[in-house]
Amino acid sequence: MARIELKLAHSYKPKPQQDSDYALLPLDMVFDDGGAYALLGPSGCGKTTMLNIMSGLLVPSQGQVLFDGRDVTRASPQERNIAQVFQFPVIYDTMTVAENLAFPLKNRRLPAERIRERVGVIAEMLEMSGQLDQRAANLSADAKQKISLGRGLVREDVAAVLFDEPLTVIDPHLKWQLRRKLKQIHHELKLTLIYVTHDQVEALTFAEQVVVMTRGRAVQVGSPDALFERPSHAFVGHFIGSPGMNFLSAELQGDGLRVAGMKLAAPRPLPSGALRLGVRPEYLALADAGAPGALPCTVLRVQDLGTHQMLTAQIDGQLLKARCASGASLPAVGETVWLQVLGTHTCFYQNEELLP
Repeated sequence: MARIELKLAHSYKPKPQQDSDYALLPLDMVFDDGGAYALLGPSGCGKTTMLNIMSGLLVPSQGQVLFDGRDVTRASPQERNIAQVFQFPVIYDTMTVAENLAFPLKNRRLPAERIRERVGVIAEMLEMSGQLDQRAANLSADAKQKISLGRGLVREDVAAVLFDEPLTVIDPHLKWQLRRKLKQIHHELKLTLIYVTHDQVEALTFAEQVVVMTRGRAVQVGSPDALFERPSHAFVGHFIGSPGMNFLSAELQGDGLRVAGMKLAAPRPLPSGALRLGVRPEYLALADAGAPGALPCTVLRVQDLGTHQMLTAQIDGQLLKARCASGASLPAVGETVWLQVLGTHTCFYQNEELLP
C-alpha cells in the first residue's frame, strides 16, 4: 500500500496557453495509505487522466507523482506495483476462475501453497468459491468483472488498486451487490482503493473521501456528508443530490438581501456584489404566507414518487424543487406556495465559491 501525492498539471497539447488547454489544471493532492477514494465528475472532466497518471500509463506534462515520498513520475505501472481494473473485464477465457485469480501471483513466482490460500481468500470474498473450476468463457458479464476485481485485489503487496468505472457493463440490479462487496473488501484488506465514476451513487456509497471534478479541476475533496451539507463550490451543489441544490440569484442591499425581486432580512453578514443562495430540496420547507425568510412561488408541478412528493415551483423565472412528505397536502398547479429559502442549511456563494 502507498500514500500517493500528486503535484502536477497535464495537457495533451504541446504548448498550453489557457485553462481550456489543460486536461488537468495545476493540483496538489494526497491520497492516504489505506484510504477509499472516488474521483467523481462528468465525462471529460479529467478523472481518467488523473487515474492514468497515478497508474503510470500516462506521464504528466508538468510536475511529479510521489509514492510514499518516492518520485515515480516516469516509473512504469509494474515499477509502481499498481493493479488497475478497467470498464470491461480483462480476463483469460480459456482459463478457469482459479487460474485467472492466480495469474498475477504465478507471475511473481509465489509458492503454490500460498497462491492456493490467497486465491481461496479472494474467491470467498467475491462469493465465487463454488465457481473456481469453471472456465471463465462460460460466465456472465458480472461474474467476469468479479474476476477482474479479484485479480486486482489478490496481490497482498500491491501499492494501490485503481478502478476505472468498473461497473459499466454490470446490470443495474447487480451493481449495489458489487459496491457492497468492494466496501467490505476494503474494510477487511485495508488497501488503497481509488475509484473513477460519473455516478454519484457509486461514489458516495463506496468512498470515504470523494474528489469532485469539473473541467480539469478538483473543486472539492470531502466525505459524502460534507459534499451534501456544505458544497464548497456551486458545481458540487448542482452535481451532488437528486435533484441537485436549488440556486437563486441574490444581492445585499443595505441591511437586507434581495432575492428573486423580494427583500429578505440578511441572516448574517454577507459581502456586497452578486451572490447565489443555495438550498437543497430536502431543506426547502413549506412556510406560512409572509413568514420571515420565505418566498411566494407559483406551483408548476407536483410528482408523487412513492416515498416522497417532489414539488416544482417558480419565482421570478427561477425554478425551485422541494422534497415533501408522502401524503402531505400540497397546493395545486398554478397556486401560490410559500417556501422557506433561508434557514440553517442555506449556503451562500460568490464567484461560485462557498462563503464561510
